[in-house]
Amino acid sequence: MRRRRLIVLVIAVVAVVGAGAFAVMASNRVKGSASGTAAAYFDAWRKGDVTGMERLVYRPPSDFVARHRALSDELHVESIQLTPGPLKSAGDGAAEVPFAGVRQLTEFGAWPFDSMLRLAVRDRAWKVLWAPETLHPLLKDGGRLELGQIDVSAAELVTSEGHPIPNDSYAEAYLDPLKPEFEQASHGWQLVLKVPGQPDRPLLSKQPEASVERTTLSRPVQAAAARALDGVEDSTIVVIRPSTGEILGLADRLEENFSAVRDVFPPGSIFKTVTAAALLKSGLNPSDQVGCPGTYTIPGYRPFDNDGEVDRGVVTLTDAFAHSCNTSFVEQATTRLSSKDLVETAAELGFGRPIMTGIGGSCGTVPETDDMNMFAADTIGQGEVVTTPLCMAALAGAVQSGTWRSPRLLSEKQVVRIEGGEPLEDAPLDENVVAALRDMMAAVVGYGTASEAGLPEGVAGKTGTAEVEGEQSHAWFIGYRDDLAFCVFVRHGGAGRAAAVPIAARFLNGL
Repeated sequence: MRRRRLIVLVIAVVAVVGAGAFAVMASNRVKGSASGTAAAYFDAWRKGDVTGMERLVYRPPSDFVARHRALSDELHVESIQLTPGPLKSAGDGAAEVPFAGVRQLTEFGAWPFDSMLRLAVRDRAWKVLWAPETLHPLLKDGGRLELGQIDVSAAELVTSEGHPIPNDSYAEAYLDPLKPEFEQASHGWQLVLKVPGQPDRPLLSKQPEASVERTTLSRPVQAAAARALDGVEDSTIVVIRPSTGEILGLADRLEENFSAVRDVFPPGSIFKTVTAAALLKSGLNPSDQVGCPGTYTIPGYRPFDNDGEVDRGVVTLTDAFAHSCNTSFVEQATTRLSSKDLVETAAELGFGRPIMTGIGGSCGTVPETDDMNMFAADTIGQGEVVTTPLCMAALAGAVQSGTWRSPRLLSEKQVVRIEGGEPLEDAPLDENVVAALRDMMAAVVGYGTASEAGLPEGVAGKTGTAEVEGEQSHAWFIGYRDDLAFCVFVRHGGAGRAAAVPIAARFLNGL
């Protein structure tokens, strides 16, 4: 009987001890596992379930949800990929999971990163020990990621071949104001890391695709024109393709804000090309004999002199043109032409015509006059006649091709878009007149005022020296070779033969 009571007592004691041990074990049990918590966290992150992520974090900051969403919004995150590595023990009740992430950013595409998810037992459960670098390692130490727009030029003007405009080409004054016409509503992006006390660190950048517009400028022509002007102050070269009117070269070193396209100057003897055309239309032939005395006085009016009062006696009209006889042209024009005749012929060769270049400009004027002295001065490019270097290049191109065309720096479509209106029609010239002018301009280079100046074979042209009261004369030379016409102008440069022709020779020989 006593043995039975002892057994019962032992069983009771064991039961009490077992119950106590179970209670202790139950009270120390850890909820979940490190691997399970990590897997749940990554799964919620992939889904964008930030509140689900927050529940797995030990004492998350009050802005946990806002911080995650703000980063995604700030960086324009479209999606995220997460690839966890193997779970590693970090000591008693601690673990960590290295992982690789890839954020897909709208502006930059895939942006990878590597980070670490740390876990520990807290309040008898496995929790994520979150820090800003868990979101991205660059956010450590107060780092902040900022995406912003950057200001860039969204328009690029290139040569007709699609190449960059040559450096130091003296065309910038015309090209830079033109760029806004082709800028698009686009911008660049830059992702920057900002850390307190440290300079900003650019991480990613994306330039917008520039709006590339081809000009009519030819890279070799523009480069040769610019180099021909190196060292020559207050000068310009304009080069045109006669068959199309395209501006192949526009190198402008004119000072005091003068422009080869917009500003007008007295043309001097290069205007004899216009006067010669009017005389040819009146019935005078290139081989006809004309006087070239050192001085000629219009009956009842003022006298006119040749340069140096050189007397060449009786010469052909071609020789008078080649040697630039002022007296010949004054006598023939004042006896054969009216001021109206000269104005009309000048209009056929561009004076007073509207032009559509894409960069503005004008062609100059030849005013009609009843003053015989003024009319005579006009016939040799003095008086009230004024023109731009641009349109004297176009005039040379008209002689070469037989058709006057408006010079332009852009495609016809873009010129019409920028300047409005309808395209200007080409203006064919009298075939007999231009054929004679070609021979006369060839004579200038062959044995006249532009001879023995180093010009290459096949060049035809006309020199000009325009007197300026109280200052040194302007120097001019216009001409053409094959499908290329040009005008060289040196403001206050002196004589055309001495100042302008050598520049043309350097340009043509440099092509």
